Amino acid sequence: MPRMWNASLVLLLIFLAPHSALAQDAAEAAAATSSSGGTASAIKAAPARLMGQAAAEAAAATSSSGIGASGAKAAPVPGINTQPSSSPHLVAREGPAPDELNRKEFEESAGRDAGKLLMRSTPTGAQVFVNGRMVGKAPLLLILAPGKYKVEMRGQRQNYGEVTIGLLPNHTQEVALTLAPLYPTRVSIR
Repeated sequence: MPRMWNASLVLLLIFLAPHSALAQDAAEAAAATSSSGGTASAIKAAPARLMGQAAAEAAAATSSSGIGASGAKAAPVPGINTQPSSSPHLVAREGPAPDELNRKEFEESAGRDAGKLLMRSTPTGAQVFVNGRMVGKAPLLLILAPGKYKVEMRGQRQNYGEVTIGLLPNHTQEVALTLAPLYPTRVSIR
């Protein structure tokens, strides 16, 4: 049955192709009526556009995604320039990297009795997360306020390690994790 819908949609679009304005209206209406949840939102069309609305309803019925046409605006992301540019490439983030911001925030809130946490991983170069926030790559020395922290390290090849530590005031603690595969590398059936 879906092939029949696709064929009828193609025939309808071929019929509408000479009427580019009508075809454009149909395409815009199709984008407006498609939705990712599978339910189409109603649109109000002028009586002169009934054929375009029929094409839109046919396109909405066969559409599997309408993420870009949901009508909702995306939330602004801090540090990203959202002004239109003439470049067709992705927009680069402005300012420092998120791991630098997280590390700086931890160090600023450390206070006078701060402790030091030296984190190493085997293999080296793992991404280090403290309380779920990325702070850099191992090996890494981080100045933190005394307290309890969850340290996670994620390697380049799906390797993973985690430990919960208690950091004392004016104390340097070393965390050395040997990363293990997150998923099994072999499966045996008996």
